[in-house]
Amino acid sequence: MVLVNGPVVVGLDNGGTANNATILTAAGEFLVDRMVEIPSRVKEGPEPAVTALADALDNILAVTGVPREAVVAVGLDTPGPATADGVISQKGSTNFSEPAWHGFDIRGALEARLGLPVVYHNDGNAAALYAHHVYFGGAAADTSSIAAIVGTGLGGGVVENGQVVKGAAGMAGELGHVTIPLHGLIEDDQPLPLCNCGFTGDSESIASLTGIAQNLLPYWLSRYPDHPLHAEPSVLAAAKKLRGMAEAGDEMALRVFAQQAAAIGRLFTVAANFTDPHAYFVGGGVVETQPHFREWFIKTVREHTLLRAEQAAVATFALVPDLDMAGARGAAIAALERHLPGE
Repeated sequence: MVLVNGPVVVGLDNGGTANNATILTAAGEFLVDRMVEIPSRVKEGPEPAVTALADALDNILAVTGVPREAVVAVGLDTPGPATADGVISQKGSTNFSEPAWHGFDIRGALEARLGLPVVYHNDGNAAALYAHHVYFGGAAADTSSIAAIVGTGLGGGVVENGQVVKGAAGMAGELGHVTIPLHGLIEDDQPLPLCNCGFTGDSESIASLTGIAQNLLPYWLSRYPDHPLHAEPSVLAAAKKLRGMAEAGDEMALRVFAQQAAAIGRLFTVAANFTDPHAYFVGGGVVETQPHFREWFIKTVREHTLLRAEQAAVATFALVPDLDMAGARGAAIAALERHLPGE
């Protein structure tokens, strides 16, 4: 149990299977240094899922011993796409595929349920905000960054002067669907990578687990007919084993991840010409790996990020810290900045 004097905010990270929660004090101290999860129930529809988010808040208060009356606001993140106000896309998304979710105002529903103000970001933006604040600390409000989060898809966010860039419809920072140059990135006989969104050659079509399973691995397995991954029951099962093989030095696996790193580098090259950020962050499963592999991966990203000499002199490349906790923590930071400014 933690003794708290003064107001706090709660951060809730909503996922396909679990909600993670954290608490942030007005002084900027996180009261838990681990995941505190309960089932998210998103597959059951909006009403059970909102109940589960409310339960996640109650659970983190019970774990820490913080009284409910100390909570002044809640930060919420969910997988995108969604508007800046937390309305799920009319087309749904990976975790919100059931029709009842399409166009659902999850932020507003949770706010009504809790009777507390709720601040919303998508999960990529929340992780990007957390990485920015951890890295820059007291200089966060005077700096900018971009973060690419590699998972089932490719998420991320753009932070300018310490604030997430949301855009007119709240869908800025959808880095996975930025089209990148493919010349020199894929092999001459390699099929053009297709994304589930309908684009050809966007960054997610290469730099994601889905991109590996649908685009990269089928091609590279054809180049390595004796590779042991041919024995896997499906290409997705093979894709999930690829990272461990790359860590062990498997030649084919390293060629796949080299393409992913190059794709992120080309994405960052686009960002350099649009936002010219102080820092470029990489997160996700691709860097939740052995030190030698993640160092090689981010080095490869940097080698494929084309910067002017002036930019290269001031740019930083780093990993998103505490990645499994980054979403909830970034959501909490957003709530703190909105409702306890200057604390």
